Amino acid sequence: MGDLSTTADNNSKDVIVALLDAIGDAFNRNDIDAVMTFFSEDAIFDHAAGPDINGTRFAGKPALRKVFSGLFEQVENVHWETLDSHISGNKAICEYRRTAKLKSGEVQDFLSVDILTFRDGLIVHKDTYYKNRTVS
Repeated sequence: MGDLSTTADNNSKDVIVALLDAIGDAFNRNDIDAVMTFFSEDAIFDHAAGPDINGTRFAGKPALRKVFSGLFEQVENVHWETLDSHISGNKAICEYRRTAKLKSGEVQDFLSVDILTFRDGLIVHKDTYYKNRTVS
């Protein structure tokens, strides 16, 4: 079981938190090129919604690029505010408040959790869970 850092010399918790912050910053800039630098070629993204037990699975860096690009293209802006994060071995559990304004005018605001699994400093699995918020 490895750590989240990229080298054995950089395995302090401060480096790991800095890596999580950098990932969050890339997503919050809606910068698809920067986002993709954090994923391995064989990465998997399990979206919270979908027909399967794991939601909807996207496998491989090209599939992840397509789904994240699609999100960024649908929104005027989207932001993940980090509420808390915990690190254990090669996993990080990150709690967020996600807010977005879609180009359609819809506003989204809900809590979510990502479980990120790392290998050699790159995300190999992003498993997302969120509140299915209904507004009356």
